[in-house]
Amino acid sequence: MFTQRLSEFQARLAKANIDVALITDDDNVYYLTGYYDYLHMEFGRPTILVVTSDGKSLLITPTIDLNSAQAAARVDRIAAWNDGMGAEWRAELPAAVEGKARVAIEPNHMPPLVRAYVNDLVEPSRMTSATPILADMRMIKSPEELQMARHAGQVATAMMYAGRAAIADNVAEFEVAIATNQAGTRKAAELLSAHYNDADMSPSTHFLQIMASGRDIIKTHRRASTRVMRHGEPVFLCFCGMTNFHRFKLGFDRTFWIGEIADKSQADVYQVAVASQQAALAALRPGVTAESVHAAYAEVIQEAGFEYPFRCGRATGFSFLEAPQLVTGDTTILRPGMVLAVDGSVSVETFRAQVGDSFIITDTGYEPLTDHPKSLEEVII
Repeated sequence: MFTQRLSEFQARLAKANIDVALITDDDNVYYLTGYYDYLHMEFGRPTILVVTSDGKSLLITPTIDLNSAQAAARVDRIAAWNDGMGAEWRAELPAAVEGKARVAIEPNHMPPLVRAYVNDLVEPSRMTSATPILADMRMIKSPEELQMARHAGQVATAMMYAGRAAIADNVAEFEVAIATNQAGTRKAAELLSAHYNDADMSPSTHFLQIMASGRDIIKTHRRASTRVMRHGEPVFLCFCGMTNFHRFKLGFDRTFWIGEIADKSQADVYQVAVASQQAALAALRPGVTAESVHAAYAEVIQEAGFEYPFRCGRATGFSFLEAPQLVTGDTTILRPGMVLAVDGSVSVETFRAQVGDSFIITDTGYEPLTDHPKSLEEVII
């Protein structure tokens, strides 16, 4: 899988008359080589994948992660560098770009430390972007990726049901996070054991649980805390960061109430959120533009008297955010094999309702990846 991707990338570089690409985005390094979980720039240690259009690939990575690189990376050569020795990660780059007419980088993903050095080596007239090529490659998922997406959906669904079961009056939010983490990890371990020959891939879910309850419901990306939930309160659960099976990401969220809806006005807001997602799904199919799905969703929200909403959704894969986005201005034509998170959402001053699921675009419409009830009666716990 990785060897094929790298070969395709090299062919696309050649077609675009690009001599060499310097790849620094963690997810793109994984996508092209299979190498992951090395020490990232948070530790001051750059990893750089050098890909030439004539078929050569070089991975520059810290010596401390050399064993992992040798085991995982599908590249021609690995150049390991050590802290404080020689030119460190810089040593291989001058030769990699010397005499190359066009050098591609990832402008929005290259760490400033690396970008500054590359700017000293390569004149602006020789530099271009590799991002459009990689974004286009990653839009349509391979059969292997679609299997991971379906399994990620099973992990997400297991987390949602476990989270729902843990929500109750007089229970602290962090108890919900513990329950979802355990359920997701166990389901991921089950799937990894049954379907994948990869003992190094961890089943453990990660990313702090996004949830909010009571008056905090308006805080979109709040993390689970020690707050104690109460009867009649709304509770929001989001797994857009935690659904990360075999490194494949999805979007998935729901709004619940404990026992009853104490503030009856919240029910009407929630129903509009659900209707907005339904409108987006009615428009979701191959051959339409990404922005048209957003337009269908936004129309429902605005006609109900609420403010113009944020984007309806986004593509996912080995990154949390990929192309296209379901938003005004994105004219990408949807095609079979894309994986998209599609939301319905309404925000008011004291309440926020959101439902979201992930889907594969098929030849005739879409295939749902996540599953949990969303009718008003079914989200009252």
